[in-house]
Amino acid sequence: MSSIQLVDSQFVAFLVAITLLSITPGVDTLLVIRNTARGGARDGIATSLAICCGLFVHATISALGISLILLQSAWAFHLLKLVGAGYLVWLGATSLLAARRGQPLPVKGVIGAASPVPLWQPIKEGLLSNVLNPKTIIFYMAFLPQFIAPGDPALVKSLWLAGVHFIIANIWQISVVFMVGGASKWLASVRFAQVLNAATGAVLVAFGLRLAMEQRPV
Repeated sequence: MSSIQLVDSQFVAFLVAITLLSITPGVDTLLVIRNTARGGARDGIATSLAICCGLFVHATISALGISLILLQSAWAFHLLKLVGAGYLVWLGATSLLAARRGQPLPVKGVIGAASPVPLWQPIKEGLLSNVLNPKTIIFYMAFLPQFIAPGDPALVKSLWLAGVHFIIANIWQISVVFMVGGASKWLASVRFAQVLNAATGAVLVAFGLRLAMEQRPV
């Protein structure tokens, strides 16, 4: 049985990219803030854990798709990576454009009046918010192939990378739980949005271009 190298030369690049993406406030961060304001730290942490559990669902679906493509040919796998490269460049360009326009993040009004709910509710909301988000599976299909070599077991490597994402995203989101008192003004500031959008956009464009210029497999 061949061994798989979980921490390879691409791992640091993955770590940097996924950290930047995790700290860019989006639907998941806003849901964590809302549920923390509604039910306290317990609900915020439960929401974060549930959201991040959804990453393993996306990683599995992505790996199955990658595996099927690999069964066809190395050329098909390369084509998938080129499509992914285009998608990543598009995501990056969108973020850079938002940074240039000084677009604030849609945080205002996310915190409402406290309304305690059963624990299963934030868990359900977090899991469904992630699993039913088509953008996440598209992103995983575009992003993960950069870090999975044709000889790697796609499922094992995808779940490993999702596990790393799980840890980083939870560190960020649970930190937000404990900062939720001032997080709304902080996250809504135009300057904060510009810096995060610019950083994320630059990383995504760089990864997309690097992926597009990779040598075709023989």
